[in-house]
Formats: sequence, structure tokens, C-alpha cells
Amino acid sequence: MLQSLITLSDQDIEVVITAVRQWCTKNHCEIDSNDGRRALTLAIDLVQNSARDRLLQNMTERLCSRSGQMDAKTSGAS
Repeated sequence: MLQSLITLSDQDIEVVITAVRQWCTKNHCEIDSNDGRRALTLAIDLVQNSARDRLLQNMTERLCSRSGQMDAKTSGAS
């Protein structure tokens, strides 16, 4: 993950860190938690694939859909 982060420009790193901090605050988790690391990995992927616009919104949609799928699996719903 850090190797991917260092390949970004300073501006892109700032965009990633800001979006991840906002996402973590909104979702009541720490950046160094498992969820925080997933958010960071996703944010880096999105920025590397030129998805800078609406980064926080894209992260929220993708991370929440994964959580919803996992919740459904653990509750026995299909």
C-alpha cells in the first residue's frame, strides 16, 4: 500500500489523505483500523485510475456495498 502511495504526486497524496480522513470520521473508525486501511487502499486505487472527482462519494459507495454484502452473509440473508 505504501509503495502505491509514494508513486502519487504530492497533490494526489493530499487528496487521498483528505478523503480517507473524511470517510473515517463519517464512519467512526480510525485510519489505522482495518476499515481505515481498506479505505486508504481504495482511495489510492481510485486516484491512480483517474477517479479524483467525487473521490469520497465513490469510496462511500464501494465500501458500503462491501459492508452490506458482508452483513447479509453473516446474518444469513441472501
